[in-house]
Amino acid sequence: MSLTLLDWRRRVFALYAAVRDAAADDPARAWQRWVDARAELYRSHPQSPRLGGQPQYFPYDPAWRLEGRVEDAPHEPIEIDGFPFTRFARVRFGDDLSLDLYWLETYGGGVFLPFRDGTSGRETYGAGRYLLDTVKGADLGGELILDFNFAYNPSCAWDDRWACPLTPPANRLEVRIEAGEKTPPRP
Repeated sequence: MSLTLLDWRRRVFALYAAVRDAAADDPARAWQRWVDARAELYRSHPQSPRLGGQPQYFPYDPAWRLEGRVEDAPHEPIEIDGFPFTRFARVRFGDDLSLDLYWLETYGGGVFLPFRDGTSGRETYGAGRYLLDTVKGADLGGELILDFNFAYNPSCAWDDRWACPLTPPANRLEVRIEAGEKTPPRP
């Protein structure tokens, strides 16, 4: 592991810890702090998926901050783009919406929640976005807070040299989620 990667991870973990604390009182302000910090990381950090990149976002929408109801699901091993996961739970939110939760079986383990929606391939990255990736500190707390304003692109959306697990069929939604990060501009 390089020292710059260690620094990147520490900064991302610290950012999510600060956001979890701030979001309890003012989710919109916490989101703006997240947006600003990510912009600085992408602009200047050597571990940026594209140094100098400038993430673009939908405006913050409080309607997309939802408390998920987590339900056990049969544990099913699944390989997502060469990465081993186990589906272990399902989270329900909104009226009739749900997404599978996955546990990463390698690389330190952790909860992983990718999704695609009706904006994918248009305003947002076609292969989907991430909402939770606890191995990287991306977790907003609560039983399971799903704040789609914090949805972000995988590194491979920025640079084809990155390998990223993408969205399995169970997490492809028809609804448009106009929240979170938009498709990164390509050079």
